[in-house]
Amino acid sequence: MSTPQIILLVINIFGGAAVIGSYIYGLNAQAGGANALWGGVPENIRSLYGVSMILSALGYFAFLYFILFRLNPSGLNLEYSIFYVIFLVILIPSALWMPLTNIYIGSPGPGVWVGVRTVLALVGLGSIGLVWALLALQIDSRGAAYWLAVSGAAYFAFHTAILDAVVWPLLFKH
Repeated sequence: MSTPQIILLVINIFGGAAVIGSYIYGLNAQAGGANALWGGVPENIRSLYGVSMILSALGYFAFLYFILFRLNPSGLNLEYSIFYVIFLVILIPSALWMPLTNIYIGSPGPGVWVGVRTVLALVGLGSIGLVWALLALQIDSRGAAYWLAVSGAAYFAFHTAILDAVVWPLLFKH
């Protein structure tokens, strides 16, 4: 593994731990548990979200695998470090979403709601940026691993930019 790949791996290890840690803490800190975090999202849509979350996680692992283990950082038409920025824009706001949502549930206010919406929008934008970066790559081989990564990133972007950043906030507040 090259130094750029190791840096990206470290970003994902620490960023992933921050996301998972914020979820564990957030679920335990919230008196209403996970149900409170759904707000006004109807029960029948929650199960669709559950399936979509699993597909998004699988997509995440597909594009992370490709970027870390199948993409050679040297000789790319893009700087490999673009992936550092993209993953930081995805992971840092992802780690902030649940704590901010818990704060909003405990003490609703427009400032906190703007914070919740902002972190969701940043994750969505980072995800869209990832799809763009993968499609913009000029590489010799666009085999199955590449297309699986692009497909996974596209679904992840749909989930984060549409379901999380647009649909969830609209349904949460009702």
